[in-house]
Amino acid sequence: MNNLTRRQTQILKTIIDEYIETAEPVGSDTLDKKYNLGISPATIRNEMVSLTKAGYLNQPHTSAGRTPTPLALKLYVSEIMKPNDLSVADEVKVKQKIWDYRSQMDKSLREATKALAEHTKTMSLAATDEGNLFTSGLGYILDMPEFYDIDITKHLLDTLDEYDFWWQIFGRFDKENILPEVLLGADLGRTNLNECGGVFVRFSTPTHKGAIGVVGPTRLNYPRIIPIVRYIGDLINEVSSGW
Repeated sequence: MNNLTRRQTQILKTIIDEYIETAEPVGSDTLDKKYNLGISPATIRNEMVSLTKAGYLNQPHTSAGRTPTPLALKLYVSEIMKPNDLSVADEVKVKQKIWDYRSQMDKSLREATKALAEHTKTMSLAATDEGNLFTSGLGYILDMPEFYDIDITKHLLDTLDEYDFWWQIFGRFDKENILPEVLLGADLGRTNLNECGGVFVRFSTPTHKGAIGVVGPTRLNYPRIIPIVRYIGDLINEVSSGW
């Protein structure tokens, strides 16, 4: 459990929700005008200073706004956010894309990564212990402000030619954990990927092991993405009996 007060938790959640939506540093004026927090602007500013000192917020450059740190985002994912339920319609759409190829591993994973990219609007990636790496949705990251920086984009795209890089990361996952794993900045092991994040889930078939998920900025829409990644991981486990 974290050591934040209820008010600090509420403010931090609101900042992260706003940052996920806008990709811009969040200021106290925005929180006061856009969200009904029931506290004064001065109190919001004081709490933001406290959250910054505690390591949950950054103040980039001379901006009055703040952005969440990886520490804050991990807290948000593990304790604060409420995942969105995946609609039955979305479940059906995803399953239809994969079901027809359920007897063929390669085609199933290609369709799964494609469906994941389409439903999350970000880049998806899957890898197996056979040395296969599947990707889809590369164009989506180009619409995200973080990837207007050509160096960040190049370094991320370069990893798509490095199966060992991703398989080493997936190998660090808790083997007992069947829930999606969230990777943020330093978790990827390269300083030039500190602005990147991902959500992945392991899958295990009668003959193979692997992982599938999405990669994008650290401000991924976790409440929406995590349930989709989890569902697709469960679906792969379901259809893999024919592989």
